[in-house]
Amino acid sequence: MTPIRQGRYLARLAEGPEDMARVHALRWQAFFGARGGAVGPTDGEGLDQDPFDAPCQHLMIEECGQRAESPVLGAFRLLILQDGSQAERSYSAQFYDLSPFATLSGPLAELGRFCMRPGPGNPDVMRLAWGALARLVEAERVGWLFGCSSFPGADPTPHRSALAVLGRHHQGPPHLRPARKAAETVDLGAADGSRAGLPPLLRSYLALGGWVSDHAVIDRRLDTLHVFTALDVKAIPPARARILRQIAQ
Repeated sequence: MTPIRQGRYLARLAEGPEDMARVHALRWQAFFGARGGAVGPTDGEGLDQDPFDAPCQHLMIEECGQRAESPVLGAFRLLILQDGSQAERSYSAQFYDLSPFATLSGPLAELGRFCMRPGPGNPDVMRLAWGALARLVEAERVGWLFGCSSFPGADPTPHRSALAVLGRHHQGPPHLRPARKAAETVDLGAADGSRAGLPPLLRSYLALGGWVSDHAVIDRRLDTLHVFTALDVKAIPPARARILRQIAQ
């Protein structure tokens, strides 16, 4: 992918061990350093890395002109799969039975470890991340995008209201929703709730026409509660698709 520059920020694919070390450091800060309950790696290096990294493309966002050792501002990884029969190779398949996806033809991609530098949110970095994702999806001719969208904290109690909104308004079609596989799961519910507690990544998915599974999974290691999220690229509203293409130019 050709790097994308928007104002003072640059989005590009990570290249080589130095870039990956910076991406892994950001991920550790976002998923472990900023969450007291999360059980991070024990190697003492402050890096979040796993076997799922190897086959993925890794997108990183940094400030233009910064030194190579400067902190990365945002990152995600993308696993490109030939068709739905390969969904069981994904990170999400650890927690969800993705056999319903075997019926999907054409390329699909798993979006994973989507994170921003801890601190005040930066909408420009978030927009650039989605623009870069749009370019990658178009280049790989991806028809479906999926992954795990996480709520901070494994205790479902504070998230009941937001989960109820998902259960009532955003569940995916029964023939594609993944079945339960994880040891600890939570029903979404279907009462009136509040969207205020929805994480930014999940909000973006839903705004583009995405849907969720019928249950959430408790992840003790990351100290998160997450829901499987999927997006049919063809279902993205035309106006939003145009905005993403403009960012990706």
